Amino acid sequence: MTEPEERPLLATRLDDLFRTVRPKGRHWTNAEVAEELKRSSPDLKVGGVYLSQLRTGKRSNPSPDLLAALAKFFGVSVAYFFDDQVAESVLGELAAVEALRQAGVRAVAMRAAGMKRENLQAITAIMDQYRQLQGLPPVTDPPEAEGGGPKR
Repeated sequence: MTEPEERPLLATRLDDLFRTVRPKGRHWTNAEVAEELKRSSPDLKVGGVYLSQLRTGKRSNPSPDLLAALAKFFGVSVAYFFDDQVAESVLGELAAVEALRQAGVRAVAMRAAGMKRENLQAITAIMDQYRQLQGLPPVTDPPEAEGGGPKR
């Protein structure tokens, strides 16, 4: 059995986008993405089978135009496919978005919005204790969270 780490990095990163990013609010099949890419770039040569092969690592040398179109479709920088720091940042943001999709998490986030920093720290400490009681791994906050919010 082949482990995911044995796939080419491009395949892993592209597959992560397909599994986690939801352009227009939904998951897309390989064929649907290919059609959408051709609709926005008619000269682009791409099909659902080829995208599947890229995702599994059976093919590994897409054109720069295809990578640019995929990055645009999924709303990431082309650097995501090549730069470890960019990919790590994107995957961190995707994980946060996915957590917000889970039932209950959005409700907690909405209640926390606008609260004072010291109150948020107290609530976070309580939540960390409950995670530990449930045997869940500790959560490591991203560096920007320590400074009081994202730096944008």
